[in-house]
Amino acid sequence: MQYIMTFFWTFLLTEMLTYVVSSMNGAEFNFMTGLILSIIATILLFIFSALITDDQAEQH
Repeated sequence: MQYIMTFFWTFLLTEMLTYVVSSMNGAEFNFMTGLILSIIATILLFIFSALITDDQAEQH
C-alpha cells in the first residue's frame, strides 16, 4: 500500500507541476510527460529511501 500511495501522490503533484509549467510557457499540456516524470520520481524516491539507513535517520 505504501508504494501505491507514494506513486499516487507523486503522480498528482507531477501532473500539477507539468500543467502549471506548460501554462506559464504557453505550451500545450502533455499528460504523458507528467506520467513519465512521475514514474521516474517515484523510482528515485524508493532508491533514496533504501539508501538511507535507520541509523542515519535517527541522527537528525
